[in-house]
Amino acid sequence: MARRKKKQFAETAEYPFFFQPSYEELLAGFPLKGKWLPDFFKNDNPLVLELGCGKGEYTVGLAEKYAHRNFVGIDLKGARMWRGATDTQELGLKNVAFIRNKVEQICHMFASKEVDEIWLTFSDPQPKFERRRLSSPRFLNLYKEILKTDGIIHLKTDNRELYDYTLEVINHFKLPVEFKTHDLYQSDFEGDAPQIQTFYEKQYLAKGVPINYVQFGLNKAFMDNTLEKLPEQE
Repeated sequence: MARRKKKQFAETAEYPFFFQPSYEELLAGFPLKGKWLPDFFKNDNPLVLELGCGKGEYTVGLAEKYAHRNFVGIDLKGARMWRGATDTQELGLKNVAFIRNKVEQICHMFASKEVDEIWLTFSDPQPKFERRRLSSPRFLNLYKEILKTDGIIHLKTDNRELYDYTLEVINHFKLPVEFKTHDLYQSDFEGDAPQIQTFYEKQYLAKGVPINYVQFGLNKAFMDNTLEKLPEQE
């Protein structure tokens, strides 16, 4: 197993679209921050992130579907990302990049208003640590720094508790919701969320586990708010 991971890490390191900046390099100034479109993708198409991308199924799947959009998958697990990076290489996709790093560092990688959409696909629900949930106020405060004013956030999860928690955050800050459902495949939603299924999602569906989905944005009231957690419930 260790030998295979070492081989995979060596392969991804050779891909020109795979970045692994150190913390020191991020602090010194990531060269693509604010320049992803002109310097890397060399176009002015929308920029979409998949945070906690795992194998990168959405990053690659959406890139195949939308040639005129750019996609960046971010995760800390390099062994998982190898699959998406290898698929990108084999498919010859030019609108994909991957970054191996913590999601917490995204403000070092992207500039203000540089991102059009964010996907949170089957994120770790972090049942014991609210601040680590990718839909917590702490992370939304990071997203607001890089997301455009009319930017969109998608959350797709098998975990009902994470979904309900996200709705609680949305309701507390009165964030605009475009669509929400606790059972995506029994809903009438016709967007991208049901069009691509991750490896684990297929397993959940085979067991009859419903998939939750919500599409929402941020508003000015939240942009001016710096809370990192919800107030204690009375």
